[in-house]
Amino acid sequence: MRLVEYLLLFFGLVGVYIAVHVPGGPIPVLLVAAVAIVFYLRRADGFDRANLWRAGALRAALPGVLALWAAATVLAVAAVAIFDRDMLFDLPRREPLLWLAIIVFYPLVSVYPQELLFRAFLLHRYRPVFGDGRWAAVASAVAFGYAHLLFGNVIAVVATIVGGWLFARRYQRTQSLLVVSVEHALYGITIFTVGLGQYFYHGSNL
Repeated sequence: MRLVEYLLLFFGLVGVYIAVHVPGGPIPVLLVAAVAIVFYLRRADGFDRANLWRAGALRAALPGVLALWAAATVLAVAAVAIFDRDMLFDLPRREPLLWLAIIVFYPLVSVYPQELLFRAFLLHRYRPVFGDGRWAAVASAVAFGYAHLLFGNVIAVVATIVGGWLFARRYQRTQSLLVVSVEHALYGITIFTVGLGQYFYHGSNL
């Protein structure tokens, strides 16, 4: 039954949401879901509530997080410069106030709620189905990528499947939602800075 629930929630319900084009974007829905998930996880059997933050894990994880992020950022800048040079650093050049708003608010209203849903909740709730290892990370990554069909392009889906795998494995190793939220935010800020935001941002969608 948990497998059916997983499919219905992360593919059925999300698919309906994408098809309906709910006005206002996903942020309000994410915030409501985040509140519900926190209440659920704080009462869930076998879930360590320290996982919702666990700041102590950040120091040990940060060098690896930053090294991988720096390499990915260099590749992203190079890719935009080669394939779509006019878009390179487009958002900070053209709309610096919007870019600053994204840097400030994106981690708070988008990243952490997403990590609550796709990492903390999914990996705990469906552990009886997928276990604690690679299959669970696959389930998280595929659900994460599928949700980004909302943006209507292949780049967003492929990038978030890869990112979903990375974040899931990081969460499994660190048991810290803070660590994966910092990592997720770094990649998101890079995307919106270097000129790839067009694939992940439509008006009120973050």
